[in-house]
Amino acid sequence: MDRLVYTAASGLKAHMASQAAIANNIANVNTTGFRADRVVFDRLSVTGPGFEARVPASEQVIDADRKAGAMMQTGRPLDVAVTGDAWIAVQAPDGSEAYTRRGDLSVNASGVLETGDGHPVMGSGGPITLPPYQKVSIGSDGSVSIVPQGSTDGAAQVIDTIKLVSTQGTDTAKGLDNLLYVKGGGVLPQDMEAQVTGGALEGSNVDMTQALVDMIENQRAYEVQANLLKEAKNMDESSASVMRMPS
Repeated sequence: MDRLVYTAASGLKAHMASQAAIANNIANVNTTGFRADRVVFDRLSVTGPGFEARVPASEQVIDADRKAGAMMQTGRPLDVAVTGDAWIAVQAPDGSEAYTRRGDLSVNASGVLETGDGHPVMGSGGPITLPPYQKVSIGSDGSVSIVPQGSTDGAAQVIDTIKLVSTQGTDTAKGLDNLLYVKGGGVLPQDMEAQVTGGALEGSNVDMTQALVDMIENQRAYEVQANLLKEAKNMDESSASVMRMPS
């Protein structure tokens, strides 16, 4: 009986995590560069009275669908779409280095180049900071150039180069903040062959139709686990009734 209860309870937990991931994907269907969450189901050792069993359980959302989203032309100088499997290095809220495909860049009041969700973009020596400028542009290799404020000849100067990295050969995982991290810590080396397309953005790779189908299927599976738990309760009550001594 205990085995059945533990199995049903862990199944409910797994489907709750899956439903949360699907809901997050749907909420971010229009988010630039978003990678759909994937729930990784693992197995967890559960100890019950007099036995040890291994039952299905769910871990956190620790990875993402790596396929590319659709590319959209914007014509905006600070919009970039990363090509291939490269990622843009950014500074995470805790100060560590993380990675994103979000290329809707802007310059904040302090001159720091940042992504649309406010993460500073990393260059060769840290976050890229731009001096006052008349014009800014980003090259296909990620080089950030400006025409300085007050310039009379209009000559552009390269300030820094966006750190573009490849995840090939490195174990990475998506965090709950939608950024990619190296498992166990550390940073990825710069990929000198990585390219970006200026004046364009990569859209979300969420397939809305598939997400809705997944949500329905997951809800039905959740109901199966809930019914299993209810059946375990009924069986337990029936067993207790049989063992009850007549008064």
